[in-house]
Amino acid sequence: MTEFTPLLSFAGGMVIGLATVALMAVHGRIAGINGILNGFLTTQFNQDWAWRAAFLAGMIVSPLVLLGVTGQMPEISVPSATPLLLIGGFLTGIGTTYASGCTSGHGVCGISRLSARSIVATVTFMTAAIATVFLTRHVFGG
Repeated sequence: MTEFTPLLSFAGGMVIGLATVALMAVHGRIAGINGILNGFLTTQFNQDWAWRAAFLAGMIVSPLVLLGVTGQMPEISVPSATPLLLIGGFLTGIGTTYASGCTSGHGVCGISRLSARSIVATVTFMTAAIATVFLTRHVFGG
């Protein structure tokens, strides 16, 4: 998980960028995963629901595409206990609610639109992430 993979990273970034531009061009929507999932869960079965389902399905199927291209699945290693993951997920959900969006919506789409609110939100997300990693690895010894 700490391997240097510039080509795969570049390709992944390009695909994310193309997907966000395509979603904005075709549907006039921002590719914030929080909003897409929320709309998928709360929207009736219609055209809006269909593109949300397709976007989410693409996120689920993409590791299989990587398997077909490279011959191996991405390695996933989660060094935290399940209770910590649940607490982290809950806190992230609260944070995305108060921030009116998630890191993908603010970080990828908002910053590219030069949204001041998204820039502040992304700086806040990143500052909190850096502080959390520092505290858990260097202060609390996790």
